[in-house]
Amino acid sequence: MDADVLVVGAGPVGLLLASELALGGARVLVLERRSDLAAEPIKQGEMGARSLNAPSVHALRRRGLLPNVRNAALMWWDPNDRPTAPPSDDEPPPFAGHFAGIMLRADRIDFEDPDLAGHEDGAGVIAQADLERILGDRARELGVTIRTGVTVTDVRQTADAVTAVTEDGPVSARWLVGCDGGRSVVRKQSGIAFPGEDAESVFRLALVDMTEPEKLLPGGMHECEGGYYLLGGWEMRLRPTRITTIEPGTGIDGDRDAPMTAQELQDSIRRVCGIDTEITAIHAATRYADTTRQAATYRSGRVLLAGDAAHVHSPAGGQGLNLGISDAMNLGWKLAAVIKGEAEESLLDTYTEERHPIGAWVQDWTKAQAAITRRDPRTKALRAVLTDLLDTKAGTTYVLKKIAGVALRYGLPGGHPLTGKLVPSRLATDDAATDGRFVLATNDPILTDLAAQWPNRITTVPQSPDGTSLLIRPDGIVCWASEHPESAPEQWPTWLGRPTAGRLPVAAT
Repeated sequence: MDADVLVVGAGPVGLLLASELALGGARVLVLERRSDLAAEPIKQGEMGARSLNAPSVHALRRRGLLPNVRNAALMWWDPNDRPTAPPSDDEPPPFAGHFAGIMLRADRIDFEDPDLAGHEDGAGVIAQADLERILGDRARELGVTIRTGVTVTDVRQTADAVTAVTEDGPVSARWLVGCDGGRSVVRKQSGIAFPGEDAESVFRLALVDMTEPEKLLPGGMHECEGGYYLLGGWEMRLRPTRITTIEPGTGIDGDRDAPMTAQELQDSIRRVCGIDTEITAIHAATRYADTTRQAATYRSGRVLLAGDAAHVHSPAGGQGLNLGISDAMNLGWKLAAVIKGEAEESLLDTYTEERHPIGAWVQDWTKAQAAITRRDPRTKALRAVLTDLLDTKAGTTYVLKKIAGVALRYGLPGGHPLTGKLVPSRLATDDAATDGRFVLATNDPILTDLAAQWPNRITTVPQSPDGTSLLIRPDGIVCWASEHPESAPEQWPTWLGRPTAGRLPVAAT
C-alpha cells in the first residue's frame, strides 16, 4: 500500500481533510493534477476571494490556524464591532451580506440572539490561493505527502483496497477520498449517481481594465432589467477593476473553459444593464453556473466524496467552500479512527447521514435565491416583499444566521439543546482541541474516571459555566451533553468505539 488514504485533489477541502487524517494517525498521500498550486490567477487576490463562515472559522481556530488565516484575509468581520445606522441618508448603511442581491444591513442584526452570541470569532474573506498555502503547509507539517502534476483517470476497488489509476501508474491505499471538484473523476469512475438540475443562470467574474468605469455604480449588487452586476471588490480602490455579472435564465453557451473575451463580457454587461462599456484588457476571468447536483451517497465501499465532488450549486452566498470544509472536518476524524481500529467501519455511515442533509439544505437555500432573481413580474413582486422583510431585525437576523452557519445542528441522540451543535466559542476548549482528540468538559469525577477507559482519545478540561458536562467530537460538534452522568456509558461508545482500558460501568451514579 502506498498510503492508508489517497486524497484526490489539493484544493482547500482536500488539504484540510489530509491534515485531519494525519492528525488522527493515518498515512496520507494527496494526488493533484495541477503542477503549480499557486499559479492560477482566478485563485489569487480579489479574483480568488472566498468567504469563511462560522463553522469554517471554528474549525480553523480549533486547529490553531486562525491567526495565519486572519493575517492573510482580504477582509475580516469582528462581531464585537457593533455597527450603527449611518448619521444621514447620504451615507450607505453598514453592509452585512446579501440574500440574492438584497442587501442585509449590519445595524439590523440582533447580536443578542443565542446562536450568534455563542460564536465570537467573526467571519472573513480570503483568497483561495492563500488558504491553500496555509492548509498545504499544515498538511506537510503533519507528514502528508502531496504529489502534483498527477492526473487520476480511473478508480478501482476490491474488498480490501482501492487503486487510483494515473498516467504515471497505479497508486493504492486502503481508502480513497475524492476531493476533485464538481466534475469529479473519482465520483464518475466509482459509479456514484449525481442527480440534480441543470444551470439556469450564468455568472461571469473578471479582473479587467476598462474605460469609463464610472458608467457603472461601484459597491454592492446592483439590480437591473436584465440581471445584476457588481463593480469592485473588498478593496474599492482595486486596480484593475473586478466586475461580476449575473444573468438569470441563461446557461453557459459553448465551452465553459474557453478563454473569456472582452466582447463576451461587454455583451454581458449590456444585456444586464443596457450600458455600453469598453474593456481594454482581461487579466483573469472565469464563469460559473447554478447547476445543482448532489451525490446520491457520499460513500461507495472504500471510496468517499467531499466538497464539490459531492455537491455543486449556485455560488450565491459563498456556501461552497464552507460546505466542503465541514465535510472534511466531519469525515477526517471518523476515517482516521476506523483506520487505527478505534472505531467500527459503521462509523463512516454517519458521514453521509450527517452531511447529506446539510448539503441538500444548502442547495435549497441557493435555489431559493436563484428563484427570486428571475425578471418576470410575479418574481419582481415577490422580491419586493422579501426586500421589506429583510429590512427588519428579525428578517436580517434569520438570514444572517443561515448564511453564517450558526444554526447548524446534526440530529444526534440526546435532548440537550447543545447536542449536535458546534461547541460555542465562549467555552474556550481550543487549547485542548489542536491535537484532534475528543474533549470532555466536566468537573464530575465519575465522568473523568469514565474518560480514562479511552486513554489517549479524550482530553478533559474544566466544565462549562452553566454546569453542563459536554463531550465534544474532534470536529467541534457536541455529541453528548448532560448535567447528569448516567447516560454516558451507553452513548459515548457510539462515537469513541469500545473502551480500550478497563470496562464500562453498568451505570454511572
